[in-house]
Amino acid sequence: MKYTAITCFLAVLLLFIFNCKAADTDSTRVIKIDITKVAGTRSHVYQECVGAGRASEGLRADWQEQLTLIKKEVGFKYIRFHGLLNDDMHAYTEDAKGNPVYNWQYVDKLYDFLLRIKVRPFVEFGFMPPALASGEKTVFWWKGNITPPKSYEKWSAFITAMVKHFEERYGKKEVEQWYFEVWNEPNLKEFFGGDIKEYFKLYVATAKAVKIVSTTYRVGGPATSGSTWIKEALEEFATYPQLVDFISTHAYGTRSVFDEFGKRRTQMREADGIPIAVNKVRQDVNASALSKREIHITEWNSSPNPLDPLHDTYQNAAYVLNVLKKTEHLVNSMSYWTFTDIFEEAGPPLKPFHGGFGLLNLQSIKKPSYFAYKFINELGERELVNTDRSSWICKDSKGNIQVLFWDYRLLSPDSSYNQQFYSKLLPSKAVGTVKLSVDHLTNGKYKLQIYRVGYMKNDPYTSYLKMGSPSYMSQQQENSLKAIANGAPDKELNIDIRNGKWTSAFELKQNETFFIKLNRIN
Repeated sequence: MKYTAITCFLAVLLLFIFNCKAADTDSTRVIKIDITKVAGTRSHVYQECVGAGRASEGLRADWQEQLTLIKKEVGFKYIRFHGLLNDDMHAYTEDAKGNPVYNWQYVDKLYDFLLRIKVRPFVEFGFMPPALASGEKTVFWWKGNITPPKSYEKWSAFITAMVKHFEERYGKKEVEQWYFEVWNEPNLKEFFGGDIKEYFKLYVATAKAVKIVSTTYRVGGPATSGSTWIKEALEEFATYPQLVDFISTHAYGTRSVFDEFGKRRTQMREADGIPIAVNKVRQDVNASALSKREIHITEWNSSPNPLDPLHDTYQNAAYVLNVLKKTEHLVNSMSYWTFTDIFEEAGPPLKPFHGGFGLLNLQSIKKPSYFAYKFINELGERELVNTDRSSWICKDSKGNIQVLFWDYRLLSPDSSYNQQFYSKLLPSKAVGTVKLSVDHLTNGKYKLQIYRVGYMKNDPYTSYLKMGSPSYMSQQQENSLKAIANGAPDKELNIDIRNGKWTSAFELKQNETFFIKLNRIN
């Protein structure tokens, strides 16, 4: 009897310890949906704009093929890039007597293509044409001139001539849909050779040059890095509000701001750094005389480093969803920087996966973050009432249901940096169960499709690391990575709904994404 009592006591004690441990480490997340309760039309802020490196890259066949693909699968409406006025676009030169010579041939080729695939320009006026520059300071491998114009009279005439040409070629109704942004990150000495006073001088001259063509054309700025100069710009812009149609700035998730050649150690800051910064911009604009102006975040990503391996990881997909969910009602657009790794600020990339900004790599392999955007785009138009902050639940006009949920957590410890932490295999750990319950469905047969992005799930970067991170891949290796990132359902089956309700449970891992489609079968 004594032995039995001791055994029973130990069994109870072990069970108690196990249950306490389970309560600490395991969690159940419940998402309950009633399809009769509609919150409203879902936000399309994610889709408004996307970034690219520089204008002349847009003349390449592979760049155009990638943008055509991503337009089809994500639906971006605008695109913004640097270098429209660079020498390689040859828009402005001067003859031997110093008279301006305008040339729109390359600009037309690029814009004709964009409009043909129904992507509009979010025009960034920059950098300075060398023949018009006041100095020789440049940035990037392709040497964008960062100095103010040597003649504001010539600069203004050039901008007016360009905008007039756009109007003549594409029509006023079309150009009224465009945005014109003055310069790029003038608060950084690497991007602008003048001070804040010089920037506002440039802004006024540029905005007036656009508005001479039509007062209905939209101009804005200050396009600053790190959401800075916003209060200063709002105070300045309030003195000539007729020249300001929108406020723009940039936000990144790391402590470093500018890293031209990707040589600095990048470190993630707080998990919600970008939503916090964007909310601050929203508050500043609301409190200003320009409170009715649109706000555009014309660059954002987890990191501003062009060689940050985080960009290639499955963790970045969850990061993207977290940011877009928490900013969707704060601004008019969130322009991801960039859609492609065909991007040469530091020179042509040296590896297929090198930590580039793109949603697609050099070989058009879809990164995990690509699927984050693709999944959002496949959500139905009507968003359902939902208290879960890391998910979207929607339905379409046919009664089909779409559920997108994820786990996001900042894994990189304070003692580490991105290039060290994300350049190795990082299997994800289980975080708990997601119990999904959907009520008031129409009874009948449905096709259930479950898609996943996570460790070894639409995760070509991990497989690339397992290959040994080759600088050059064979066609077989390239094709194998494309097959891994093909976006096919992880699971697909037909189910019967008989009582108007569907429930299921999903085991979720760190920084993993689930996208579920429940489509009615006629």
